[in-house]
Amino acid sequence: MRASFLSIPFAVLLGLVLLGGCTDPYLPEAIQNPPSYLVVDGFVNSKGATAVRLSRTYAIGAKTAPPVETKATVFVEEEGGARYPLAESPAGTYTSPIRTLNPARKYRLRINTADGQQYASGFEAVNTTPRIDDFSWRATPEGLKLLISTHNNDPAATRFYRWDYEETWESIPVLIPSLEYRNLDPMPPGGLFPITTRFPLICWGNEKSTDIKLVNTTRLSQNAVRDYVVRELPTTSSRLRHLYSILVTQSAQSEAEYRYWELLKKNTENIGTLFDPQPVQLAGNVRCLTDEKDLALGFVGVHSVEQQRLFIRYLDLPNDWRISSGYDNCVPDTIRDPRLYIAYFGGPYNVPLAYGGGGVLGVDRRCVDCRLYGSTVKPSFWP
Repeated sequence: MRASFLSIPFAVLLGLVLLGGCTDPYLPEAIQNPPSYLVVDGFVNSKGATAVRLSRTYAIGAKTAPPVETKATVFVEEEGGARYPLAESPAGTYTSPIRTLNPARKYRLRINTADGQQYASGFEAVNTTPRIDDFSWRATPEGLKLLISTHNNDPAATRFYRWDYEETWESIPVLIPSLEYRNLDPMPPGGLFPITTRFPLICWGNEKSTDIKLVNTTRLSQNAVRDYVVRELPTTSSRLRHLYSILVTQSAQSEAEYRYWELLKKNTENIGTLFDPQPVQLAGNVRCLTDEKDLALGFVGVHSVEQQRLFIRYLDLPNDWRISSGYDNCVPDTIRDPRLYIAYFGGPYNVPLAYGGGGVLGVDRRCVDCRLYGSTVKPSFWP
């Protein structure tokens, strides 16, 4: 996230683009040495466990992960009522037990950092997320579309919705080595020299959504969402090669929380040309109570969530789709000199496959080791 933004007239920007010649890069102080503001990522779950991640802003060009905020005291506070603590595990993530909050009350998040600063979100009313009516998929000439529908008949209910999703898929290498290096000599399996460097036959890839999916029904006669496309995959996607699963999470938000995510979407997804929306300062609902000049980023809403999981098999997809295996560029070649490679497990070396072609056929490790693309631990929900 940017800590601050510059407002430049369009005519000036256009002039800068049209100017030729040599230019020196300009890196403002806010980009080179940004202030360390607290970033609050999460919401108060009114029907489940609350999980909030605390971190700090850092330089845009940094190659490391955001620094996490550890050893803070975090709790959910009911307006005029009780406090519910959150425990830290892992570092920087604070989680509460499963809890049901009173929908007639308001709640906020309180944070006391290890250096003595105190932060709090605004008190927010509870929004109850309606059930998911349908979560299904549709094959189109362009690819796979994942569609979701929901509705709420309560006239007082919010009309603002957001969706997240988490994908899981199988990654299965198409090549299986029958040799391995022993002192730079390729050895076959069995006998006195069994293969000790075994590559897994299957792994599971996993990825959480990074795009922001928002819909509001304020201009509709009914508070209903029908067949909203929450995810799209092309006909060649390797995630569809075997078994694919997606878990969607639906949230009903207040209008203020929705507008925050709407601005965040514009800042992160719709900026690429001079004609796209320009960055704006994000105004969340988290404030520093001990120092009004110390900014905090994030919006902590209070709502429940609804989830649904979907499985899609390769055999259920159209036969004419040219789905990638994920290993399409893996073509064995003759290894001329194994001394050119590192002969120990885990290093960047060429893996011997079998004898052939006047020598030993080999491929890059990326062609046989699916651990580079996922985990060997089978998910608990996998069939």
